[in-house]
Amino acid sequence: GMEEFLGAPLQKANPALKIIDSSQGIGQILQYTEMEQDSEDHHDGKGKHSHEEHLHKGEHDKGEHEQHHGGPNPHLFASPRMAALLAGNIAKALAEFHPPGAQVYAANGQGYSQRMNRLADDFAALGKRLANNRIVTQHGVFDYLARDMGLEVVAVVQAHAGQEPSAAEILAIVKTIRTKKAGAIFTEPQYPESVGKTIAKEAAIVAARLDPAANGPERASLDYYEQVMRSNLNILEKTLGSN
Repeated sequence: GMEEFLGAPLQKANPALKIIDSSQGIGQILQYTEMEQDSEDHHDGKGKHSHEEHLHKGEHDKGEHEQHHGGPNPHLFASPRMAALLAGNIAKALAEFHPPGAQVYAANGQGYSQRMNRLADDFAALGKRLANNRIVTQHGVFDYLARDMGLEVVAVVQAHAGQEPSAAEILAIVKTIRTKKAGAIFTEPQYPESVGKTIAKEAAIVAARLDPAANGPERASLDYYEQVMRSNLNILEKTLGSN
């Protein structure tokens, strides 16, 4: 669902075009919702972030919540663990479309997936060492990475991607940060960081930037994704501390 707008135009431009759904068969898809953060809907009874409970509940108290969008969270690419599965799916589909290159696709896909899983192991290991695992994010792009690391996303800056929070919503986020004792708020280079910094200052926590690699330079190196994620790994450890 990440690029749904491309479907019809691509098929019209080239009806014979082969399309690979890189998420095909992945069973750990999170339900994606981004609501105002003044509710316990985002947490289970133990205060843990409960992705499985992020389902559309139909009604909310009037005046407290905006209607939110549900469905699958499409941001698998921001998790090295998920990226390993995506790479495997792409390699498998390429082999089916072009049998003469099947062995090359399979070998390269397996090699890259292994590299992604090693990177994911490093994130998981850091998650166990962090002094504070409670964070605030720009929106739901890091939900998969948070799950991989055992992080608790206590609030999001934007109720909907691209829509800045109101003054009341900012106050609610600050309240949540204080209540949950979050360790840091993370913005993204794809969005302005002013609101995140304002929230961080008001709540007296650290603000830093994490890059989900949603975009990059025109001539990125082949290891660009790994470089970005390694940088994210270092930023997480620096801002949240480790034991």
